[in-house]
Amino acid sequence: MKEPRQDAEEPLHDRALLLHGQKRNKVLTLKEVQRYGRDSFSDPDYIRLYGMTPPQWYARGVRLLGRTAVECTRDPLADCIGRDVATVAESLPTGTQCLVVDPFAGSCNTLYWILRHVRLSRGIAFEFDSKVYELTRRNIGVLDRTIDLMHGDYESMLDPHHLPRTDAMIIFVAPPWGTALDEAEGLDLRRTEPPITEIIARVGQTYPDRQVLFVIQVYEKVNAGSLTELHAKLDWSLLKIYDLNVAGRNHGILLGTKGWTP
Repeated sequence: MKEPRQDAEEPLHDRALLLHGQKRNKVLTLKEVQRYGRDSFSDPDYIRLYGMTPPQWYARGVRLLGRTAVECTRDPLADCIGRDVATVAESLPTGTQCLVVDPFAGSCNTLYWILRHVRLSRGIAFEFDSKVYELTRRNIGVLDRTIDLMHGDYESMLDPHHLPRTDAMIIFVAPPWGTALDEAEGLDLRRTEPPITEIIARVGQTYPDRQVLFVIQVYEKVNAGSLTELHAKLDWSLLKIYDLNVAGRNHGILLGTKGWTP
């Protein structure tokens, strides 16, 4: 009698299994990464990171937890974000150095792509979770961009007194969405963990004399009330949605500034 294929005995590798199920805190094998891509998106190479396909980055020693595979920003989107951030940053005075900050590092892939596109930039990231921190610290060691990854909370560790006053800041704001995303009402920027509206306000208070560019990751549909509240905290803003997925399920960014206008 023919033995059943092992794949047929394995659970569906979808968002629920990797983000909330038994694979959440497990380091995925290459087979599991590709199975997630195949089962969920009909593409075994769906999790493209750092300019590489899964077989390429896995061969270089990059490893991901199940939840990071779900939550990371993949190359196609991260590349688009990096290009648009660079376009806005070009409006800064010639020769301006940019400190790019990722308060919720995860894989650091979006930060990596921003650094690839923004001239005269350097990166710093913060990750509170010990498991994610250790894996990402090793992962970014194989990249062609230097990222200073720190273990801890960004609010207590990003000291404004240690930053050159002439540097502009680019802050990628992508905290966990949690229950903030409602398919009918859209993403409520006041209900992320922590709320995006609070992050913007705190940064403005901490760096009142800085030229700051916020890069806020959003969903195709954003709660109107929260968007209005956020616009009021910025000197200039621009919403961009990237047509990379099926209609209604695309991601984008809200670009916004404090202390200057492009």
